[in-house]
Amino acid sequence: MQYTELGNTSIKVSKICLGTMTWGEQNTQLEAFEQMDYALEQGVNFWDTAELYSVPPKAETYGSTERIIGNWFTQTGRRDEVVLASKIAGPAEFVEHIRGGKTRFNQTTIETALNQSLKRLQTDYIDLYQLHWPERPTNYFGQLGFEYPKSSPKDLTPMAETLEALSQQVKAGKIRSIGLSNETAWGTMKFIQLAKELGLEKIVSVQNPYNLLNRSYEVGLAEIAHQENVGLLAYSPLAFGVLAGKYLNNQWPEKARITLFPRFDRYLNPQAQAATEAYYDLAKKHELSLTQMALSYVNTRPFVTSNIIGATTMEQLKENIDSIHTKLNDELLTELEQIHQKYTYPSP
Repeated sequence: MQYTELGNTSIKVSKICLGTMTWGEQNTQLEAFEQMDYALEQGVNFWDTAELYSVPPKAETYGSTERIIGNWFTQTGRRDEVVLASKIAGPAEFVEHIRGGKTRFNQTTIETALNQSLKRLQTDYIDLYQLHWPERPTNYFGQLGFEYPKSSPKDLTPMAETLEALSQQVKAGKIRSIGLSNETAWGTMKFIQLAKELGLEKIVSVQNPYNLLNRSYEVGLAEIAHQENVGLLAYSPLAFGVLAGKYLNNQWPEKARITLFPRFDRYLNPQAQAATEAYYDLAKKHELSLTQMALSYVNTRPFVTSNIIGATTMEQLKENIDSIHTKLNDELLTELEQIHQKYTYPSP
């Protein structure tokens, strides 16, 4: 396994991060335990979860993934071997079961949500605590460009207040570092600016989607990662499994995520399907699986701190983790860029 440092901290995290959002929905606790055991044996010490999980979000499974991880910690006693990341959910209609869908990132809400996560996780600290998506309306979850809002909520929490609330939890020892998720270049720089001006905790990472079908992170955030040492935690590196090739030729595997939950179809528009076919042919030409090529590409980007893989079977998990050993030669990378030029951001 390869390791990197989390932003400006001394926290060493594996280049492959274990994603957990299927645990409690597509995966049982027993299956999750097997994944955690295997991942740690392979040197994957960085695990990412959220109060929202499992996915798709619903009241019946709210917090179930954190509870499963907490049960594993208690059973194994191996909490100190894991760099654990979690998130507080933001406001949205699709999470009305979480604080009425009207979360505000103020001191009271952050402290309450954090304490509830700590209880479910059966630990007294979280290594990286992230804002799952912005409180303000902006472009995320499949929206490429920023659209001027006709109206904005009038009770948004000032970002300085949010940063102060998070910094207080770092001082209290409940979290070691802070990060963002589904954030824009402006939002990222604003948090960095406020931390410098006010002497507060600096963000160490941004968890955004990044894969061969969605490289929009490169436009503004990649330079921020370089200049400010705030790297990417890349989620959906296989585009909900589309870049595993499982949906090619109109296949719908019985237990696959999009088969079970058709609303997660953002990577299946005609442009994305055409791009996926082109990437599949390229991988085959170079005697690689599409999964290996897609994950290796993410692993090797200089702005990526860690690549968040997820799996519902052990076979998938093993292939995903093994991608750390896959090398992409210059010829393949050149051809890959040619496909990208033809199909640029087909699925933001």
